[in-house]
Amino acid sequence: MPHRTFLAFILPSIVAMLLFIATPIVSIVVQSLYIQHDKILVMSETCQPLGGCVKETRVDSEATEKIRREQPLGKFNGFGIYEDHNHLAFLDIGNIVSANAGFFEKVSRLYDLPFYRALVFTLTYALTVTPLAMCLGFVIALAVNAVPKFIKGPVIFFSLLPMVVTPLIGSLVVFWMINAEGILGAAIQHITNNPDLSLKASPTMTWITLICYGIWTNAPFSFIVFYSGLQTVPSDTMESAMIDGASRFQRVRFVILPTLLPLAVFVTLVQLMDNFRVLEPIIGFNAAANATSLSYSIYTALNNQSAQLFSSAAATSVLTITGVIILLTPILIRTAREFGFRT
Repeated sequence: MPHRTFLAFILPSIVAMLLFIATPIVSIVVQSLYIQHDKILVMSETCQPLGGCVKETRVDSEATEKIRREQPLGKFNGFGIYEDHNHLAFLDIGNIVSANAGFFEKVSRLYDLPFYRALVFTLTYALTVTPLAMCLGFVIALAVNAVPKFIKGPVIFFSLLPMVVTPLIGSLVVFWMINAEGILGAAIQHITNNPDLSLKASPTMTWITLICYGIWTNAPFSFIVFYSGLQTVPSDTMESAMIDGASRFQRVRFVILPTLLPLAVFVTLVQLMDNFRVLEPIIGFNAAANATSLSYSIYTALNNQSAQLFSSAAATSVLTITGVIILLTPILIRTAREFGFRT
């Protein structure tokens, strides 16, 4: 293909990527370096006709608004927002490391820092839900591919139901079901004979519930990709394996899995990126007291009652993007090597 034709072919994609991906990321990085302007305070004195003066401090709204118009980005703060208590917290980590405390106590103190508490749950959720959802989706794809044709349609429809339901609505429905008055919550209390048992009261049970919900909602995507891939498996290869006496497990291991490996890499990349930004289940389950994520930290910063903390949200967004890049780098390097690139 001539270079001019190739450039004309990819130019719309490049322009779209610059406008809708690169520009917002650059904007977020720049915003994370600025903080809100300090309010300008003035001292005023009010004197009464019969004597006595009262001094009071008030905000000079005109001067404050003038500074905001002149410097709309805010006051330059450099990387200060990244180092504060709500983010990387370098000072807090130094105090924890130098403290005269045991290892587990130091880990507990580190976990109490907002950013690291959110990071731990985010990593746990992404690294647990992604492989389990892929395995479940692959098993469902194998099962659906083996059922008779006349019932494949209904089976595929019910397998995709979690994908049809909006994540926030689905989490709200499950949350109502696990309440003490809900069908699942009441059933668990009856089975355990413990009327005080609540899935949302325990941090461990909250994490397990969120992870199980994540597996349930992510499995349909893996299922539909793997099921589509199963239709491309060479039939002659499968027949040869059956003639040679290969068991079903051996056919799956030595024929199907190698064929679906590129799809598995694609699903892994998509699922990791999607699960790393977990937000809706935490809101739907009202689980912020026991589990917070990086995306939830951005959400709360932008919905702060006193002021919208754009710089804090932007800094957390940059750190989230950095985390996604670090998480995907090993997979991308391995994929590049498989396609003949050298790193």
